[in-house]
Amino acid sequence: MFKNQQIEQLPAIEELTFKGIQKAYLKVIFIHLLLFFLVAFAGLFLLIRYKLQEDVLAYESYLYLGVLSVFFFVLLILIVGFSKRKYALREKDISYKSGIFLKKITTVPFSRIQHVEVDERPVSRIFKLASISVFTAGDSSDDLEIKGIKKTEALQIKEFISQQINE
Repeated sequence: MFKNQQIEQLPAIEELTFKGIQKAYLKVIFIHLLLFFLVAFAGLFLLIRYKLQEDVLAYESYLYLGVLSVFFFVLLILIVGFSKRKYALREKDISYKSGIFLKKITTVPFSRIQHVEVDERPVSRIFKLASISVFTAGDSSDDLEIKGIKKTEALQIKEFISQQINE
């Protein structure tokens, strides 16, 4: 006989102890942002020197100041948002929360996981960091990705999840 009992008390995700990602990942974020804005500055420089009309050149310093202001604004948002990136591993699921303005908590039960990947990108590898991606059935993108974990810890989490989904 089918039973579907009503739940009186919901589990409180706020009671979870979330673990922050490695502080060294902030350096990785900064390096990526710096490389992006160096390319943007170079592109702006070439655009100003070779393509723009003479009357626009009078505003050259304002264009550079604008790009520099955007750089510092994005850097500030990334620094503040960095402390909000946290994860929790429990015996039956993994959770990740992030966001400053739009806060997001994603929880993936191990019973839905198809496979887990550990990825090292070039700049992250310098700091011995990796990201872990958790994939579930029926979707072509990763359902959960946690960047900025020590490589050894990411491999341990992958092994733990693999053991849990193979049982």
